[in-house]
Amino acid sequence: MKKNILTLVSNYGYWGVELAAPRQKLLAAGYTLTYCTPTGGRPEALPPSYDPNYWDPPLGCHVTTEADAQLVRELMASPDLERPIDLSGWYPQRPYFSHPDFLRVWESYHRTVLERRQELEQHAGLLLVGGSGPILDMVNNQRVHDLILGFHQLGKPIAAICYGVACLPMARDFNERSSIIRGKHVTGHCIEYDYLDGTGFVGTDLNIGPPPYCLEYMLRDAVGPDGQYHGNFGRPTSVIVDYPFITARSLQCSHEFGEQFVNVLEGGLKRYGW
Repeated sequence: MKKNILTLVSNYGYWGVELAAPRQKLLAAGYTLTYCTPTGGRPEALPPSYDPNYWDPPLGCHVTTEADAQLVRELMASPDLERPIDLSGWYPQRPYFSHPDFLRVWESYHRTVLERRQELEQHAGLLLVGGSGPILDMVNNQRVHDLILGFHQLGKPIAAICYGVACLPMARDFNERSSIIRGKHVTGHCIEYDYLDGTGFVGTDLNIGPPPYCLEYMLRDAVGPDGQYHGNFGRPTSVIVDYPFITARSLQCSHEFGEQFVNVLEGGLKRYGW
């Protein structure tokens, strides 16, 4: 079995343990990780995510343990993230319908996307890392959507945590335009844990206040009447497996998320947490 996980990380900051913890579990299980970012730059962890003194306003407590902070620092010091795949150079941009030679360009776009899907055969699954960064460059990124759809069409596991989960309801076949998580059980950032202020990004001076959308509401609408969103407010963790999707609410779930991703890959786990 191919034991490589394609790992998509934002160029505007990821939450450290949401990559470091599943990475640790995957490496221990004999997997390698191939990293990819929207523009090919080295991803950087959000500074609060490796600061044990950071106080999380919605939760009213410190959320980063010293052990997790050290795990993130070790990841940041490693050369693994130095030369990620540039998604913008790998996947094509969907053309405007106003393009003067639209039909030929449209056909070329679809041929290239199909070629890229065949390249995904070398990977056992996809990992979408969270943090605030994905809000800017992953969630409504058509190339990210095509990448996710490729794994979905191949029937391979797709694991997403925190705002990485927000990519899933947005990844839709351009003709059908229905959610790939329709009818599924998923979790993600619940409204009780949303920031009222202070949503920021690596490499910018932006503070956009609260997140620009409520992920819980997006997920509730996307799964439709036959699926279910599980916020599990008040429970320490929330990890849901409804194959091929492994979703996790936030940073506190990172270790459990990694464990269940491995259980899906190695043990054929199809359902967990509901």
